[in-house]
Amino acid sequence: MTTTQRAGGASPVDFATFGDYGDFRRKQPQPATGEFVRAAYPFRDRITADGSSGYPAAAGRYHLYISWACPWAHRTAIVRKLLGLEEAISLSAVDPVRDGRGWAFREGPGHSLDRVNGFSLLREAYEATEPGYDGHISVPVLWDRETGRIVSNNFPDITIDLDTEFGAFSDGTDLYPEALRPEIDAINAVIYETVNNGVYRSGMATSQEAYHHAVSRVFTTLDDLEQRLADRRYLLGDAITEADVRLWVTLARFDAVYHYHFKVNLRRLTDYPNLWGYARDLYSLPAFRDTTNFDHIKRHYYTTHPHINPARIVPDGPLLDWATPHDRALS
Repeated sequence: MTTTQRAGGASPVDFATFGDYGDFRRKQPQPATGEFVRAAYPFRDRITADGSSGYPAAAGRYHLYISWACPWAHRTAIVRKLLGLEEAISLSAVDPVRDGRGWAFREGPGHSLDRVNGFSLLREAYEATEPGYDGHISVPVLWDRETGRIVSNNFPDITIDLDTEFGAFSDGTDLYPEALRPEIDAINAVIYETVNNGVYRSGMATSQEAYHHAVSRVFTTLDDLEQRLADRRYLLGDAITEADVRLWVTLARFDAVYHYHFKVNLRRLTDYPNLWGYARDLYSLPAFRDTTNFDHIKRHYYTTHPHINPARIVPDGPLLDWATPHDRALS
């Protein structure tokens, strides 16, 4: 048994011994402009209701490995709960703080050991799927118990498959209605490019020009969304869709992390009356509220980006009252 593994999961976080995540893995090439480029997500198999993909939708077969801190993983947990798939698809969360070994399984508040495979590190799931894998280790991971491999780590596909292929096991909620798919896809593309990934392009930029371009686009889109939400409760009208889930995970982290840590600071979420009310409206629902762990979110970001926050100090604030009445039941 090595220092990375033990009966109780991974050994404690140890930056002195293992460094920071990213120190020892293959680097994603970054352009000379200083613009942030997201790492590749290489596992892209799909689940289908009829099994034509080789991975049939089935209750009890699949497991989600997530971090409550990660917005891409968080949205899989929200969709799973909105659709009533908790009994059909199991889920476990990693420790939000990661050293050079990457995401790890430990017992702690809101995270646990891996009771599906007994992995100590999430990289073991990648190694089991592709021996010798040396790329980015990310969450969410959709794991197939039957074949003992990763189905997908491509986060946009995972929630769409939950939305569309697990109808036999869901409560009938439709987050991706066929008639609205072109409009959902269009707004998702804008939100991903300028907001979901835009905050990272701001925070991870290594040139003034790249930062300015990214942060300007974030707020151009937020300004547009503020107007959009002036006369509708959700992004596409009166019902929650996949688009709301994708936007909300960034809004949930905005004032607590992105505004300060990623320098996305032209305005706060709380400066937008419609967006702030909309975010509180969603938070009032169990699928959003029960899957949001602000402790994990803050500890992850503020302790694992030493080039931004070398002292690893996690701020006490901001103090946000997510329970304030939202008054979003628009007629």
